Amino acid sequence: MRYLALIFFCLSLPLFGKEFLPQNKTFIGESTFYKIVAKAEKGKWHRAPIGDRMVHIALELEGVPYKAYTLEIDNHIESPSVNFKGLDCWTFFEAVFCFSRMLEDTSTPHTPSKLLKEIEHTRYRHSKCSGNYLDRIHYLMEWYDENEKLNTIDNLTKKFPYVEMPNTCNEMGKLWKHYRYLKHNPDLIEGMIKHEKRITAMTFHMVPKAKVKAIEKDLRNGDIIGIARHGDGSYCSHVGIIVKDKAGVARFMHASTTYKKVTIDASISDYLHKFKKHAGIVIGRPQ
Repeated sequence: MRYLALIFFCLSLPLFGKEFLPQNKTFIGESTFYKIVAKAEKGKWHRAPIGDRMVHIALELEGVPYKAYTLEIDNHIESPSVNFKGLDCWTFFEAVFCFSRMLEDTSTPHTPSKLLKEIEHTRYRHSKCSGNYLDRIHYLMEWYDENEKLNTIDNLTKKFPYVEMPNTCNEMGKLWKHYRYLKHNPDLIEGMIKHEKRITAMTFHMVPKAKVKAIEKDLRNGDIIGIARHGDGSYCSHVGIIVKDKAGVARFMHASTTYKKVTIDASISDYLHKFKKHAGIVIGRPQ
């Protein structure tokens, strides 16, 4: 009986890499996914540099409606997810980045599960989701830190004129009622606050807004741009990618709350100056 109990105990343990919710909940927009896959295979996008590949994919998502809280998909169970019918700033850059990474592997067919595995690799600490909400990287600056360790990006910020970011990270602990998982699982709030204190104790940097115009020529297609914010709560308030236009201008492509859709906006420096809350940028180059 003890051996039988041990078997049941082992079966109850979370499996790394497992999709904890059904794909009809975690993967929205299969037709869009397969449409992009077909174009990518026909155009041999996997041969392009990863930044250019990201732009190919991003352009296919131009015009997708903005939808807030697209990562909050269940009341209790955390699972890798993607939604091609509605994107917020995080899920836009993440879907583009992970789709691009997925295309590199041509040894197996490109499927929803394959993309979800790439999302798990970059979205969760140590690249593993165990079904717990606190496994997820919730703050963009920690995402840069974790993904640089994974060698999926190179944080180039300190290669340009930079300053230290002084922010305190406490937004989710204070505003927990706005987050579906925290609202339904208040026992997670203490753990979230511990993560926030740990992240606040870390040192992060940004290129100040006034210095961005001078470095635009050095930005490339697909660079992941975090928009640093003034004031506490989090380090970054927004994120998108660079798309170089025909004139070579480094334009900011993002899921926009202003335009209510995925759009190619102004140059990154002009975009920053549209909003007083913007303090500067963080630059992650995909590897």
